[in-house]
Amino acid sequence: MLFKILPKDEFRSLVVMILESNEVIAPKAIGKNVRGEPIHQFLPIRSFEEMDLGYKATEYSAKTYFLPYRENLCSFEFEGEDWRQSISYYIQPRAIIGLRAHDINALLKLDKVFIRDRFPSPYYISRRKNTFIVGVDHIPQEDEFSRSMGSHIVTHGFDLFLTDLGDRYFVAINSDRAFSLLQRVKTREVADADTHAYLEVRRRIRDGFKTHIDVHSLPNVLDLEFTSKVWTKWGEKCLNCGSCAAVCPTCYCYGVIEEVTMDFKQATKVKQLYSCNLVDFARVAGGHDFRSDKEARLKYRYYHQYRGFLEDYGEPKCVGCNRCGRVCLAGIKPAAVIKDLYEESV
Repeated sequence: MLFKILPKDEFRSLVVMILESNEVIAPKAIGKNVRGEPIHQFLPIRSFEEMDLGYKATEYSAKTYFLPYRENLCSFEFEGEDWRQSISYYIQPRAIIGLRAHDINALLKLDKVFIRDRFPSPYYISRRKNTFIVGVDHIPQEDEFSRSMGSHIVTHGFDLFLTDLGDRYFVAINSDRAFSLLQRVKTREVADADTHAYLEVRRRIRDGFKTHIDVHSLPNVLDLEFTSKVWTKWGEKCLNCGSCAAVCPTCYCYGVIEEVTMDFKQATKVKQLYSCNLVDFARVAGGHDFRSDKEARLKYRYYHQYRGFLEDYGEPKCVGCNRCGRVCLAGIKPAAVIKDLYEESV
């Protein structure tokens, strides 16, 4: 990995340059919440001024640009005894600017599922490879626990990663296309003063985490507390709305349906993201439901986040962004649930 110093006015020129020939997606203020704080979402922008890299958090992650809530996998046309199938998964090159370290780590987890697993997804691969990613460091919010999950730093999975040093950015360059792009703006070598400033920012980020959870023994605790009343306590609060999965940067459960026109001449196979907390998630033919209780659905979501994914891919699925905790109308927060499980196991 290479490192450079990029003046902020040159970064503006860089973004303008990218905008000239690519779709650019970035954090954008779309309104204010009840506390008067700005609400940010990752949305397409048309100018540098629309982008706000100083945002605290986005309610939704950028996952939807790689795993859309609804996507057409293929379509069919029927004529007599003949039929024709159409498949398209190519997208135009684009850039996503402003991803935090935990969101890039979330993409790396999705990469394990949709690129490096036994059945790679050409749809996901096309979106991933045609997306130029620019990450940006940030001081964590009090309810974030990405340091506990090891997701507060990232060393790959991006093209450029920026750390704000005041009037300039400390830039990590992680791809050939990023290196080539930086040749078109003015950068300079990293000086000792830049290194000291960078390390000071990294220290502030490290010390900025106020929420911590112990994940090292969590898989064992989950097994020990499989029948714990903790699941009943929090499960009774759950509204089964699926908001947690909708905002989660790593949840990827989905269903596939086939939509057929009334004249039976056309059909489309559609993939839709789903949530394991929804009431019909585990319902099968004949009406049998393997997880009819709310606490069972909540429990298995936590098992997938902190145990099942770890067993399959060597790391937890959760990145500690706490989007699910913020959006939950019932006030269910991962740190609180996990704290109760540890107290129950003592």
